[in-house]
Amino acid sequence: MSSSDPWKPVIKGSLPGPAGAAIVARDHNLMSPSYTRDYPVVVDYGLGCRLWDPDGNEFLDFNAGIAVCSTGHCHPEVVAAIEQQARRLIHMSGTDFYYSPMPDLAERLADTVSWGRENTRVFFSNSGTEAVEAAIKLARHATGRPRFIAFKGSFHGRTMGSLSLTASKVAQRRGFFPDIPGVTHIPYGDCFRCPYHLQREDCEIHCLKVIEEDLFTATIPADEVAAVVVEPIQGEGGYVVPPEGWLQALRDITRKHGILLIFDEVQCGMGRTGKMWAHQHWGVEPDIICSAKGIASGMPLGATIARKDLMTWPPGSHATTFGGNPVCCAAGIATYDLLTQGGLIANAAAMGERIMASLAELQKENPCIGQIRGKGLMIGVEIVNPASVKRGVPERDQAKRDRILENAFKQGLLLLGCGKNAIRICPPLVVSAQEVDTAMDIIRKSVQDS
Repeated sequence: MSSSDPWKPVIKGSLPGPAGAAIVARDHNLMSPSYTRDYPVVVDYGLGCRLWDPDGNEFLDFNAGIAVCSTGHCHPEVVAAIEQQARRLIHMSGTDFYYSPMPDLAERLADTVSWGRENTRVFFSNSGTEAVEAAIKLARHATGRPRFIAFKGSFHGRTMGSLSLTASKVAQRRGFFPDIPGVTHIPYGDCFRCPYHLQREDCEIHCLKVIEEDLFTATIPADEVAAVVVEPIQGEGGYVVPPEGWLQALRDITRKHGILLIFDEVQCGMGRTGKMWAHQHWGVEPDIICSAKGIASGMPLGATIARKDLMTWPPGSHATTFGGNPVCCAAGIATYDLLTQGGLIANAAAMGERIMASLAELQKENPCIGQIRGKGLMIGVEIVNPASVKRGVPERDQAKRDRILENAFKQGLLLLGCGKNAIRICPPLVVSAQEVDTAMDIIRKSVQDS
């Protein structure tokens, strides 16, 4: 779509309309109450960055199924790859047999990591949480150590192993104790809300110094830690970008003590930040990478990517029935080719700069915008109480954030929150300049009307 395209969301009446409301009612009667729905959008079909509901309302999608639909909804090349593969082979468990789409996609992923194709091994699964579960098991197997360090505000999944690493919302953990033992959480590198009330220019990255100065001297033997698991940019925790030098300092600590460094790139990877992997912005090399979400444009696929010398577990030690499904791998191959050869990673960087510039102007007029942060098309907008900023303590304003999301929805823009009070901006990587400008007009009005 060109920047001159005049399309804008079209909302015909109150939401949801009659057809959508009927679906919502059926859903409430049948589906698990554990699902969370921020507002009642009912999706019938989609194309690119646009969605339509069964009542004919047209929406502009700036959440992409939580950063999943990287190439947009129903990209024709992804759809063609799915259709072609589905006609040949839908399932033949890669745990027991061979088929080409698995190594075809694995080769592409291996080419993206710093240690190269010849030194890479890949395990395919169905989702982000499974990719993290595989990384947990692999780290224990490779090191012979039982413990892990993770970060407050992190989200790594909801199965029991990954949930043990997750520390985003207490609701995600309530009622499921005991989780796996041996996980210790420490503060993430969030300088906007430094837990130690220090200034970045003279803190010497104190939030990581506590690992050696506190944890390793008082509570956790360093030689029992298998891995540190971290999101290079936090997702559910608020789209928090760590300060310069933070990831490198973390890498230095792990290398010093023979600890593996696992990057959870489930949300921030696959081109979303303007590079294939978010950690590439800082030039830091991990030992294991977890990927999912945007890897296959909406098909269920996860990947755990590790160095060859680490992924040495024997046959039968870890497996999956559906992981690496041939149709999902075909979608992943088409997605990868669009990201790397179709210019979508470059578009993510360019459109991200456009959004950040517009948000910076909006912040000048609206002191409720406490911080704008992100890279590429992974952008967080923290909403605060303006009076508290003047006092030097930016208080979160979740109620206002929620009103902004509701106002945007009523105007046809789909956004999600993250963290306690941030707005999450993560459109498909195919988003155009005109769509960005349309979204920013709606966000501006939504902020002003909230």
